[in-house]
Amino acid sequence: MHTRYLGRTGIRVSPLTLGTMTFGDTTDADTAVAMTRSAVEHGINLLDTANVYNHGASERILGRALQDLGPDVRDRLVVATKCHGNMFKAQHGDNPLLAKLDPNRWGNSRRQVIEQCHASLKRLDVDYIDLYQIHRPHNECATDETLRALDDLVRAGKVRYIGCSTFAAWQVVESLWLSERHGLNRYVTEQPPYHLLDRRIERELVPMAQTYGLGLLPWSPLAGGLLSGKYRRGKDIPKDARYAGGEGRGGTMLQNDKALDAVEGLAQLADDKGCTLDALALAWVAQQPGVSSAIMGPRTPEQLASNLKALDVQITDADRERIDTLCPPGRMMVPYYEASFGPHRWR
Repeated sequence: MHTRYLGRTGIRVSPLTLGTMTFGDTTDADTAVAMTRSAVEHGINLLDTANVYNHGASERILGRALQDLGPDVRDRLVVATKCHGNMFKAQHGDNPLLAKLDPNRWGNSRRQVIEQCHASLKRLDVDYIDLYQIHRPHNECATDETLRALDDLVRAGKVRYIGCSTFAAWQVVESLWLSERHGLNRYVTEQPPYHLLDRRIERELVPMAQTYGLGLLPWSPLAGGLLSGKYRRGKDIPKDARYAGGEGRGGTMLQNDKALDAVEGLAQLADDKGCTLDALALAWVAQQPGVSSAIMGPRTPEQLASNLKALDVQITDADRERIDTLCPPGRMMVPYYEASFGPHRWR
């Protein structure tokens, strides 16, 4: 396992991360615990979750998996979670009185950041969080307020590093400038969507991250499964596939000839290399400039086993030339990179 540094920090992480968004939803607890153990046994040392994943269930199940692994193993892992989304129902249920009294149920305020950190520590059943990330921007909240709260958590020993997710390049740079100005801990990572069908972060975000020493932790490197090999022109889609009904971004892709052509070309390249399409797509993201680790999102042990094969795939210069022809640098076929500036589903 060739590990790499997490941004400009002194800790090293595996090139693939186990993402746990399915834990507590399409992946039941027992299966999730077993998958976590399997990932760790294969050398994966970065585990990523968020408070909003299945209303806290993902964090609770990951906490159970950490207990199953034992304290010695946990202390050698990098556990990452996030805050920003609305966790009111998960914490208080459908209490109408509390709902009326508390409009501050989401966002990046000092109140929310500290409250949600404590809640995540409890659900994960850990003493500290290795990487605590702001899940989305909150433009109505002063950035220095968020950074001060995060800095206090680091100084209190509850958080070791801080990061952000799906921020625009200018928002990351503003945060870095404010950290410098006020002497606060700075973001060390940014977690953007990035895959072969949407390469727009290469225009500004990647050069910014390389310039200022942030590690990139791309989410959805398989485009929500579009690059898993399930969705091929002229072939039946498995009934349990995410986009079997043709909805969402997947439905858009299934009507997009350019995207379908790209998938077919990538599948041929994978065949030529003797690997699966998902392994090729994951390996490409993990080996892109500026990337510290690519986040897998398997929902079954079989998918995890297939994803892990990316560790054995080497992307050559010839492969890159062929890929760039199919999926031009800096371009997009299926939209994912949309830094949040307005209301969204977590509010």
